[in-house]
Amino acid sequence: MAYTATDVKNLRERTGAGMMDCKKALDETSGDMEAAVDMLRAKGLAAAAKKSSRTAAEGLVGVAVRGTKGVAVEVNSETDFVAKNEQFQDFVRKVTEIALDQAADDVEALKAAPYPGGGTVADKLTNNVATIGENQQLRRMKTISIGQGVVVPYMHNAAAPNLGKIGVLVALESEAGADVLEPLGKQIAMHIAAAFPLALNAEGLDPEMIARERKIAAEKAAESGKPAEVQTKMVDGAIAKFAKDNALLSQLFVIDNKTPVAQVVEQAGKAAGAKIKLVDYVRFQLGEGIERQESDFAAEVAAAAAGLN
Repeated sequence: MAYTATDVKNLRERTGAGMMDCKKALDETSGDMEAAVDMLRAKGLAAAAKKSSRTAAEGLVGVAVRGTKGVAVEVNSETDFVAKNEQFQDFVRKVTEIALDQAADDVEALKAAPYPGGGTVADKLTNNVATIGENQQLRRMKTISIGQGVVVPYMHNAAAPNLGKIGVLVALESEAGADVLEPLGKQIAMHIAAAFPLALNAEGLDPEMIARERKIAAEKAAESGKPAEVQTKMVDGAIAKFAKDNALLSQLFVIDNKTPVAQVVEQAGKAAGAKIKLVDYVRFQLGEGIERQESDFAAEVAAAAAGLN
């Protein structure tokens, strides 16, 4: 057996499928988690692309805006306790401000940048690890900018001003005033935090992701037993729906759940008498894409006790 009970538990959490179905899927895929997810989805046994809100690392996301440029930065720590530490919060806040001056989204260059009070960002990070007593990492950064308009920051579940677990930036290009653009940008940012778009539009979706979805849709269509031409239409329809549901501009606005985001922006522009264009966004969720190593606390205690005998 190439998997553990924890793998079965994780597969259940990701897909919502039953325990025996998860075990069977892992058996048939030799423990390959992603292949097991795809198998369950193809068989209709998994809940629709479950996006877990549970993050796999602690720390903070910071956002900052200066003029028509904004940046989001993620700094990880081992525990949520450190994320509440004022020294750590001050570091993330200052690093985010420093990131605004960087020419590119280069974490190594950001680490080499001067830090207020002397030394570099990397030096300060090393000092924090030594004084706070916990490993910390500057993980990623993302910058957006426009020529005219506003970049609106938003922090969901803020731990402090512009620091929290889900940071969003929205870039609106327009000649309209900030009194129009900022409220619109905040509403769109709240939508992004909740709806988790994967790209601005369908063209921006990852080709590999689309190929994977097409394969899953083809397997489902094949199981229907319908003629080949009907199966082709089923697959195309599934991909079109996936793109619509996951591209920001075509998602239904969470505030009314019926108007596409692109139409919301268009209507706001007409009301303001100036065209408004949603040109870019950033959504950083703390720990997304990082797998936390789970430990069996009882087993650790037993092992420690055995070592004392």
